[in-house]
Amino acid sequence: MNIGIFVNNVETERPNYTSTSLAMESHNRGHQTFHIDVDDFAYAPDDQVYISGRSAEKKKKYRSRKSFLEDVQNAKQERLPIAELDVLLLRNDPSDDMEERPWAQSVGIIFGQLALRHGVVVLNDPTGLSKVNNKLYFQFFPEPVRPKTLISHKPKELKAFCKKQKKAVLKPLQGSGGEGVFLVDTTKKQSNLNQIVETLIKGGYVIAQEYLPAATKGDIRMFLMNGDPLQVNGDYAAIRRVSAKEDIRNNIHSGGHIEKVEVTDKMLELANIVKPKLVQDGMFLVGLDIAGDKLMEINVFSPGGLTSMSRMYDVDFIGAVVDALEEKAYYMKHYDRNFGNMEMATL
Repeated sequence: MNIGIFVNNVETERPNYTSTSLAMESHNRGHQTFHIDVDDFAYAPDDQVYISGRSAEKKKKYRSRKSFLEDVQNAKQERLPIAELDVLLLRNDPSDDMEERPWAQSVGIIFGQLALRHGVVVLNDPTGLSKVNNKLYFQFFPEPVRPKTLISHKPKELKAFCKKQKKAVLKPLQGSGGEGVFLVDTTKKQSNLNQIVETLIKGGYVIAQEYLPAATKGDIRMFLMNGDPLQVNGDYAAIRRVSAKEDIRNNIHSGGHIEKVEVTDKMLELANIVKPKLVQDGMFLVGLDIAGDKLMEINVFSPGGLTSMSRMYDVDFIGAVVDALEEKAYYMKHYDRNFGNMEMATL
């Protein structure tokens, strides 16, 4: 099986990234994996789409993700028709390119859709991803699973919402990784609500959400695969992410840490409620961020944390995802491409 893994930049990938773990596991099983950057696609005059990908040594088995990634990053690019791929994983984060390379944000979706014409299984489905406008996608899910939310570019509306909630979280509509996230408590005399709103609206629309007290204990990242909670031998792919002291961001690279978590019936209920929409949109691998009885976000582009979960629980969640990729490629081969990609994405 040939697998393409599309990322923002191969040079900035890290050994602990989920994408790296998926690539190494696939490679060690004997599959050919190709790391693809945002500028590694080409639509040629012969109407063929080509990729220029980098691979680790074919005959070498790796135990270290660091060594594997170094070999990939040092490898020469190999040009081949995209039709030779069995699976293309879209693992880039468009918001990472928002400021310096805005042209790169839609590359995965555009060339992912072209790959569909050549019989490639593309995950998550690019047509489904095209519906996602950063965090706005979250608002298409049922209201009971979400915190009260206002999305606006008008300072007056944002301030009024925050004052009504008394405590609220403000963040940019576009962005990821916990950047530009603020907690505002309007009951305090020294509230800096005006300055925060003025700063955020310079970057575009702003999300104002009711503050979820349960978030002080950290949020829970839980993976869904094929629409269902990812589970291996009775263990769920879920961890609690606890923020650094006096920091409301629970992202690990923002200084937080992770802890084991027991998945509750309420978490499973939330996953079940969002399942129909995710399946409808062809979302193969998704990360839910949960605080208390509400969802904080739904990550559909490049959800991370699966490597840490596998290590913490000593469970091969990465292998389970690769099993699913192999199964989808097997189905497509035997059904002669008669399944739509959205159907295959969550089958």
